[in-house]
Amino acid sequence: MSDDPDARDGATIARSRRLSWLLRHGGASMGLPMDEAGWVPIAAVLAATGLDLAQLQHAVATNDKRRLQLDGDRVRACQGHSRDNTAVTREGLERSWQPWTGTTSLWHGTDTAAIAAIAIEGLSPMRRTHVHLADDPAAKVGKRAQVAWLLEVDPARLRAAGLGIFVAPNGVVLVRHVPRACIIGAHPTTRRAHAERATVLATLGLCEPVRGS
Repeated sequence: MSDDPDARDGATIARSRRLSWLLRHGGASMGLPMDEAGWVPIAAVLAATGLDLAQLQHAVATNDKRRLQLDGDRVRACQGHSRDNTAVTREGLERSWQPWTGTTSLWHGTDTAAIAAIAIEGLSPMRRTHVHLADDPAAKVGKRAQVAWLLEVDPARLRAAGLGIFVAPNGVVLVRHVPRACIIGAHPTTRRAHAERATVLATLGLCEPVRGS
């Protein structure tokens, strides 16, 4: 990422967001020739957006979450694709990622309103291909910017359930689904969430941690 303080000006941010939308969600509607891992010829993206090559390269280099990836004469969003409206497949994406081999807890940010559904269904990717996780509770990637809860996920339980764990080039950890039994903790991040802690833990079937243990 560039150290230039002017690298993320308004125009660059707008281009980056437009490219992220196009390559993650709008490829099919724009007629882009996208493969199952999300790769699109650069020439096709330039024609669809009206950008020149330097503008595209700058938007990729300065994307704050490193979502965009260049490889020779092709470009893609490396994760976060919609299941609809693109040619990507889960299998194609997973072949393009690396297996995540860590053993420490993974993290997913969510809001209190989603807890009841998570208690029944676990974490679902909804309209996207995969659930996004982070390998560090302080990480910027893999979770939303402002959330009430950080859910702690046990990778050993994911693997025992037969679920592959992958990491995209920008560091986001991805899995197709997180069963409820793989969620081992819920950590409040706001004052209101702290006040609702006992209720949320009970809803998720989790116990209060023992102090001093």
